[in-house]
Amino acid sequence: MHRTIISGAAAGNENPRSSLTLGDSVALTRAHYGLALSGEWRMLGTIRSGDWLTAERLRVYPLIFLAIFLLAIVGAIATSHDRIGPNNLPLGSDFSQVWVAGQEVLAGHPEAPFDITRHAEAQRKEFGPETGIFGWHYPPYFLALAAFFATLPYLPALALWQAGTLALYLIPIVAILGKSGVARRNALIAALAFPAVIVNLGHGQNGFLTAALLGGGFLLLDRRPLVAGALFALLAYKPQFALALPLALLIDRHWRALASAAATLAVMSAMSLTAFGATSWRAFFESLGFTRRVVEDGGPGFEKIQSVFAAVRLLGGDISTAYFWQGSASFCALACLIWVLRSNADARVKGAATIEATLLTTPYLLDYDLMALAPAMALLVSRGIDEGFRPYEKTALALAYVAPLVARPAAMALGIPFGVAALVLLFAVTARTAPEMEAQKLEPNPKHG
Repeated sequence: MHRTIISGAAAGNENPRSSLTLGDSVALTRAHYGLALSGEWRMLGTIRSGDWLTAERLRVYPLIFLAIFLLAIVGAIATSHDRIGPNNLPLGSDFSQVWVAGQEVLAGHPEAPFDITRHAEAQRKEFGPETGIFGWHYPPYFLALAAFFATLPYLPALALWQAGTLALYLIPIVAILGKSGVARRNALIAALAFPAVIVNLGHGQNGFLTAALLGGGFLLLDRRPLVAGALFALLAYKPQFALALPLALLIDRHWRALASAAATLAVMSAMSLTAFGATSWRAFFESLGFTRRVVEDGGPGFEKIQSVFAAVRLLGGDISTAYFWQGSASFCALACLIWVLRSNADARVKGAATIEATLLTTPYLLDYDLMALAPAMALLVSRGIDEGFRPYEKTALALAYVAPLVARPAAMALGIPFGVAALVLLFAVTARTAPEMEAQKLEPNPKHG
């Protein structure tokens, strides 16, 4: 016979026969925790399958992002004056120093951008003594583009730079997704609503060009390897991205692309020496110490840098500790990349893994550099549509998609390195592609029965 815990009379219940026994309490407790556990498992299952990312959300959320971004752009332009934006920086802030560097080249001083004192003085002379200054951290290859845009007035040059590279970015993204049946309109909306787009526009940065070269290279790697190699070589203005990509071409035996990249790089180097002289290259190498200090001390702010190195520094680690974890992360990323490349994984997975490893193996990764995730995500989405998405893949893709929007605020307000965490998660999901795992990990696609 069960012992009465609470009787109706003791509780003041009008019905004295009403009572709760020990057995009833245990049964209710089990039911309560059973329901809670069941709900947690359902939530985990939804995250695993990605079913929370419904067709309606995929349609509406990018449109909301686009509307917000357009309002931000209109607001920035409306509140600007004399080429200066509302934050007291030139519109397209980082592009201002590229344009000034071009002016220095045209004046016959291609070595000047590498001297931060001279370069800062030139920027303040052009945009006013109160404006912020930006350092030049590119090799002499990029001086050619800077000189070209410096032949135009600043605002037309900025508009041409942004619109031209944006169009180049959209071409491979639409082509990659179009091969899997994604409508052009939907591909364009998703590509334009990617939050790294508005970050890149705000900074006037080269993320569109980087994404276009990576996306175009992997789109053409099998069909046009010589063109793909040339596109990869044009990325030489980002030397910090040079670790994973050549290794991938070598491991995956893309000999023609590798030869094309080497030949293109040799031609580029010869042309830069001819146009800008050896002095510019000496100045570049001498400026690397300044660039290293910018990274180590978080010159732009560690909240803007999305590398493992910056995450450790953001969390309070010293420089040595940050280098240790960056080195460890780079080693693990390259080891996983080699594993993927030596497997029978789909070429699109190999391309995405290479791009992600490229981003993980550098300590100098700004939030606008996350534009490079766009072709990686497009490749993974294309493969997922054709063959089915792996567990957690949709959720990892969604987190990577919003990372450029969330990363900086999360780091500033909460001290959480969300950007690099989303990148690591996406790479981990992508890397699960060994042949023996494919049959077990791929979820069935209703489209293919």
